[in-house]
Amino acid sequence: MSVAGEFTALYGARPEGLWAAPGRVNLIGEYTDFNEGLVLPLALPHTTVAAASRRTDGVLRLHSADADGGVVTLSVEGLAPGSVEGWAAYPAGVAWALRETGHPVTGADVHLASTVPAGAGLSSSAALEVVTALALDDLFSLGLSRPELAVAAQRAENAFVGVPCGVMDQMVSACAADAHALFLDTRDLSYRQVPFDLAAMGLRLLVVDTRVRHALGDGAYAERRAGCEAGARALGVCALREVSAAQLSDSLARLTDETVRRYVRHVVTDNDRVERTVALLDAGDVRAVGPVLGEGHRSLRDDLRVSCPELDLAVEAAEAAGALGARMTGGGFGGSAVVLVEEAAAEPVAAAVVGAFAEAGYRTPRVFPAVPATGARRL
Repeated sequence: MSVAGEFTALYGARPEGLWAAPGRVNLIGEYTDFNEGLVLPLALPHTTVAAASRRTDGVLRLHSADADGGVVTLSVEGLAPGSVEGWAAYPAGVAWALRETGHPVTGADVHLASTVPAGAGLSSSAALEVVTALALDDLFSLGLSRPELAVAAQRAENAFVGVPCGVMDQMVSACAADAHALFLDTRDLSYRQVPFDLAAMGLRLLVVDTRVRHALGDGAYAERRAGCEAGARALGVCALREVSAAQLSDSLARLTDETVRRYVRHVVTDNDRVERTVALLDAGDVRAVGPVLGEGHRSLRDDLRVSCPELDLAVEAAEAAGALGARMTGGGFGGSAVVLVEEAAAEPVAAAVVGAFAEAGYRTPRVFPAVPATGARRL
């Protein structure tokens, strides 16, 4: 049954509209967004679809085809941080965030279905938030820009759900373009679409979903964010974005906490890696991006310490099999890696990764191509 048909079966009437928002992979620039830094993500073809209709009685009804349980019924007046648990907190948080900023959301019936793998580091939560924000924006004629929708979605995750994420995931889900990566400055939300048509260059970007599920609400992500903020305070800057690669050595010498030193080193060098990658893409030298990905993985593994054995094995096996470069992507502690390969090497590299996982006794990973896709839209 279609998403619209499922909505009709649930709520007894056809939806007013259908909307979709994609998941994402991040090519380079990890843990930089909450440091007002630079990122270079791209949207995936995998989406969360929402069928929705307005209500005027203050009732918000939510249902997911991908979660156990029936319809979650809430009062929009009663929405408050911590008042909703589980998957429904994400769309409910969006309604709350819009109302908190003065937008007249008076209730809705919403049915959701997703092809974004949950817990795989591909931003299933951002897709869920952004599609809800876009649907409510359309239904209530709020007139919000795409960055404004992304900020509302981020506020839902930060303040309502309680995950202190940056704005990268929501921005790329809202603003991405086909065959492009999104070069985003998270300080002012300015962005540029950077051409990333790998097929035209005989290349492919693979996603390796390790099937190790991560949860960013468990405290490890928040601890890294707090450590980065402590580093900024110690260096007398508003955010680590203000520390350049040229200033890094002197800045590290001023820090006494070894953990904070590692976090600062990662953020500053990853901002630099984003700029180097964009310059390579602008020059059409995509193959040279591979080694930069490898640098990024080692920084995430050794300085930020957010990798895991499965992610490390995916990167090592891919590189040993001839990949141009690979790194973990997303928040870490599980999730996915990205692998840049020549088109002809895609299948052998994927087979090598799957074989390495089998030899190590790990679950069989899911390997699929990342094709840069468009952002949120009405269907």
